[in-house]
Amino acid sequence: MRPARAALLDTLLPKLALDLSAHPETLNALFPDAVEEVRLEVGFGSGEHMVAEAESNPQVGFIGVEPFVNGMAKALAAIAASCASNIRLHHGDATDVLAWLPPASLARVDLLYPDPWPKRRHWKRRFVQDVNVAAIGRVLRAGGEFRFATDIADYAAWTLRHMLRSPIFEWTAERADDWRRPWLGFAGTRYEVKARGAGRLPCYLIFKRKGE
Repeated sequence: MRPARAALLDTLLPKLALDLSAHPETLNALFPDAVEEVRLEVGFGSGEHMVAEAESNPQVGFIGVEPFVNGMAKALAAIAASCASNIRLHHGDATDVLAWLPPASLARVDLLYPDPWPKRRHWKRRFVQDVNVAAIGRVLRAGGEFRFATDIADYAAWTLRHMLRSPIFEWTAERADDWRRPWLGFAGTRYEVKARGAGRLPCYLIFKRKGE
């Protein structure tokens, strides 16, 4: 890791890190400027999608979760370069953040190119599990969206099965292009570029939280 990036773990991360020991009634207090809504990105990798979204949507607050130190360091460098003030971070497990978030507090949750854990004995490690689907449903407001992208067909099918059997979500797709093409304004990730270069076609799924 580059020394400058490593230093950001000690200097910038503490300023942006969530305090999971405090339970806010509203997430707006996390950000220095008023935000209209808050979104969560689970496992942001190097942070390129999260930072691009934050720059394009200054009225939105973003919470990013990443357990791996190299990805966190790269994201911190990108945040420092962008001067984005509408990002908060958690260096750890996304399930801890989902448990901490107030009910119906998020407008969107993104899970982009997660580890597919391709071996059957490792499927229990996939993030999309019934318990996490329920947790996402708890923190999404009515009409909020869970957005998922993968280049692994088996994981796309797995996610569809888990989401469609949930009573609180509905799949928004109406035609094939709705899952073959990225949603409007999708910033992409470096992993997606590698996947396309290797001939793997991404699948883009959007599920809406039911309710009034």
